[in-house]
Amino acid sequence: MAEVDHPSPVKFASRLKDGRALAEDVWSIYNVANLPADCINLGQGYMNFAPPEWVKKAAEEALDTVAANHYSHPKGRMRLRQAIKKVYDPQLHRDLDVEKEILVTSGANEGQYSVFTAFLEQGDEVVMFEPFFDQYLASVTFNGGVPIYVPLHPPANASGKFSSDEWKINPEELRAAITPRTKMIIVNTPHNPVGKVFTRAELEIIAHIAKEHNLLVMADEVYDTLVFDGKEHVRIATLPGMWDRTVTVGSAGKSFAATGWRVGWLIGPEYIIRPTLAASTRIVFCSNSPLQEAAAAGLEQVQERKFFQTQTAEYAERRNILTDCFDTLGLPYTNPEGSYFILLDISRVKFPDDYPFPRSVLGRGRDFKACWFIALEVGVSSIPVSEFYCLEHANIGEVYARFSFCKDVDTLRHASERLKKLKQYIV
Repeated sequence: MAEVDHPSPVKFASRLKDGRALAEDVWSIYNVANLPADCINLGQGYMNFAPPEWVKKAAEEALDTVAANHYSHPKGRMRLRQAIKKVYDPQLHRDLDVEKEILVTSGANEGQYSVFTAFLEQGDEVVMFEPFFDQYLASVTFNGGVPIYVPLHPPANASGKFSSDEWKINPEELRAAITPRTKMIIVNTPHNPVGKVFTRAELEIIAHIAKEHNLLVMADEVYDTLVFDGKEHVRIATLPGMWDRTVTVGSAGKSFAATGWRVGWLIGPEYIIRPTLAASTRIVFCSNSPLQEAAAAGLEQVQERKFFQTQTAEYAERRNILTDCFDTLGLPYTNPEGSYFILLDISRVKFPDDYPFPRSVLGRGRDFKACWFIALEVGVSSIPVSEFYCLEHANIGEVYARFSFCKDVDTLRHASERLKKLKQYIV
């Protein structure tokens, strides 16, 4: 006998709807379970290779100790906070206080959520640049905030390869988005999914507006170790007057190919870190103890091992495998200066009007159909970029599919061979 859905006797909170938490998102639609078994997953941004051996060994050693198997201090384990200080002191040009200015969190996402919990009042507005990391929306709205969207603009009539730097902010649009209720601006650099590394001049514009209107800046810099071609990664917290209003977000998962470890950190002045610690303590109490030790070991050794330089070169090789393929296809695409995503213009990919698309992609942007068609007919999955926009601006993202290159070289080469078959569907 078939089950019958009954209405719940208790109504769930409206914030779930406001934050799109109940909607069937791209991660559910373009999931391994919904796609052919042999489809190569370049949609989701997780690695198919392990963390470095010496970092894994540190995790194993931590499990063999007693202390690392129990609660850590809510601020994070001292060894990790000191390792973060060692890496970030020279980059932020500061002598960081490990007791007051560094907070270890259960992944970067929980750290961001805790900042919103600590600082947002009902109706406070948070400016975010589109396309945006989708967790921002739910995290802001769950904490009573109102997202305000300012789009990055891709170059008009682009052809072939174009730099992610060509995605530009419009300073007047940013200024127009500021109201008396604005509390915070989120700046994601290097950017997911564009791959843009914001220039010093762009960050100075944002900083000037933040200071003029007394705003907090959340600097989401989780891809800070993945910057290519000699591009300068400028930390907005280092600009004049910005340390006092910036919280910088980092991630061991992105830095060491360990996204499942859920170890991140926040760096900022005491007046930001202290209330955020209070929120984080009530949300998770503390983060994973043995993997904090492993992350600490990783950060302690990156300089002597030149690990980040080597890793960046390896990612650049991976990036080039896909960009060489896209050059062959002749479709415009964004060549990323940072992160591990490439946006491919799929507006010329033609699919039959009567193609048997699932209900989950019907009524969504054209990119949802194109990505589904590519996954089934070519055998490589990607993510439709309109998912990372508000409805008003979704037409900008509808042109693109996001491909991740945080995969091993063999997988990327195999995917590239398949993607060359896309040429027969280009008009």
